[in-house]
Amino acid sequence: MEFNNKKSLAFLPVIFALLLITGIFIGIKLSRNGTNERMLLFPRPDKINSVLDMIEDTYVDSVSRGNLEEEAINSVLKQLDPHSVYIPASELQEMNEPLEGNFSGIGVQFNFQEDTIVIVGTVSGGPSEKVGVLPGDRIVKVNDTIVAGVKLTSDKIVRRLKGIEGTKVKIAIVRPGIKLPIEFTITRGKIPLKSIDIAYIASPGIGYLKISKFAKTSFDEFNKSIVNLNKLGMKKKLIIDLRGNGGGLLNAATDIADQFLDDKELIVYTKGRARQRMDTYSKPSGLCIGFNLVLLIDEYSASASEILAGALQDNDRATVIGRRSFGKGLVQEQALLPDGSGIRLTIARYYTPTGRSIQKPYTNGVDEYYEELDKRIAHGELEKQDSIHFDDSLRYKTPKGKIVYGGGGIMPDIFIPFDTSGISNYYQQISSKGILYRFGFMFSDQNRQVLKQFKSVGEMVTYLKKKNIFDQFVQYATKNGISATREDLNRSSFWIENQLMAYVSRNFLDNEGFYPILLKTDSTFLKAVEVLKSK
Repeated sequence: MEFNNKKSLAFLPVIFALLLITGIFIGIKLSRNGTNERMLLFPRPDKINSVLDMIEDTYVDSVSRGNLEEEAINSVLKQLDPHSVYIPASELQEMNEPLEGNFSGIGVQFNFQEDTIVIVGTVSGGPSEKVGVLPGDRIVKVNDTIVAGVKLTSDKIVRRLKGIEGTKVKIAIVRPGIKLPIEFTITRGKIPLKSIDIAYIASPGIGYLKISKFAKTSFDEFNKSIVNLNKLGMKKKLIIDLRGNGGGLLNAATDIADQFLDDKELIVYTKGRARQRMDTYSKPSGLCIGFNLVLLIDEYSASASEILAGALQDNDRATVIGRRSFGKGLVQEQALLPDGSGIRLTIARYYTPTGRSIQKPYTNGVDEYYEELDKRIAHGELEKQDSIHFDDSLRYKTPKGKIVYGGGGIMPDIFIPFDTSGISNYYQQISSKGILYRFGFMFSDQNRQVLKQFKSVGEMVTYLKKKNIFDQFVQYATKNGISATREDLNRSSFWIENQLMAYVSRNFLDNEGFYPILLKTDSTFLKAVEVLKSK
C-alpha cells in the first residue's frame, strides 16, 4: 500500500503539466472564436458577490463596488413591497430626525425673497434667539461664504446651518434700518421638532389638536396639550386632526389611543411570517376616558394615523370624518448596516381590533401603488362617496354593530368631499404659481414693525381687513400677469382673503395664528364642530 502511494506521487508533476497545457489550449481556442470571451471561475458560494467580484476585477471601466452594492440592495427591496427601503448613510440621520423629535442646528425658520434668505422666526430659547437674531434679518454669509443672490436651494442652506451639537457656525446678517452687516457666532444645539402643530379651543368647550407625525415625543406632547386644553375650558369634546399625517412610530399612536380606551381593550395586533402575533391592549386610567372624540382623516393619512383611527373606530370610541385614508398596513423595522447605512424592512402586517388589514394591494409594483391616489381622483372618489366600493369579504362589525371595511384604508363614518366651492381658474393660477404665499411673505416683511405688536389672532385679522389686504393682493397678482374676472372674485375672494390672513398671521403668531384662520373655510373641520356641538 505504501509502495502504491509513492508510485502515484511520482505521476503528480505529469498530471499537473497536462492540466496546465489543457487550460492553455482551451484559452487559445476561446480567444480565436471571434468573441474575445474568457472563462473565469469565481468560487464564492453566493452569486451576488461572485458577480460583483467579477465586475470589480475585470470590467472594462473602473466602477465603485459600493455604488453597485447599493443599486443591488435597492433592486432587491423593490421586489418585496413599496415600504421596504434602503437608506444611504448620508441620508439616515436626516430621515430619522422626524422620528427622534429633534435635530441639531441654529433654530431658525427662513424663506427666500429675491434669492435672499430672510429669517421668518426663531425657536424660542434656541441658539439664534439667544445671540440676538431677529425675524426679518437677512442672512448674507455663512462661515464667510456668500449665500445672498446666489440661488441656493433650501436643502443646501439647511446643510450649511445644521451640524453636530456644540459646534459653531458664523453668520452675517443685514438688518433693515442698519447700514452695516452684523456678525453672529452661533453654537448649534438641539432643536425640537414638534409633532403636534397646534392645540387650541376651536369653539366653546371643544378642543382641536393637529398631529402632523408620530415621533418619540408625540405622547408627551399629547398629554401636555390635553392638560392645557382642559385648563382653557375644553369640556371633554375633542377634534384630533390626522389629515396629511403620513405616520411614524407605532407605539406613539398606540399610546395615544390608549388614553381613550378602558382597561384591556385591543388597540392593534401585528403578525408576520417570522413574527408571532403580538397584541397591544389598553391600560387603565386613560387621560381621555369619556371624551366625545372626532378624528379627521384624508387620503394622505397613513400608517400610524390609520392605526389610531382604526383602533378608536373599531372600539366605537370616535366618529371618523373626512375621506378614505391611504391604506398602509405594513410594519417596518430599521436595521443598521456596517457602513452607517440602513434598511427599513417590512416584518409584519398590522390589524385593527376587528381583524381588518387595511393595506392596499401592491402586487403591480411601486409606481402603480403610489399612482393609486391619482386613480381615486380620476374615479371621482374625493368628491363622491358612491364611487367607493368595498368587497363584502372585507366587511367587519364593531362591538356596537357598526360596519367597517378592510383592504385599502380607513373609510370614515362621515364622508366629506373635497371642497371645490371656492376654486376658480384665478385661484388655481395664483396657487400653482405661489403668488398667494409670496405676497403674504412680502406684506409681512413690509409691515413687520406694526404686525409684530399683535398678540392675538383677533387683533391680527381686524388690522388686515382694515388694510384691505385682499385688494392689495389683486393688484399684486395683476402686476405678476394674473388677472381676475368678476366671476372669479365672487367665487374665490373669501377663500383667498382667508388664506392671505392665515399666511401673514403665521409669520408672527406661528401655527396659533395660522390654523384658527385657515380652518374657517375647512368643511371637514366645520362638520366636526357641528357633530360635537350636537353631543
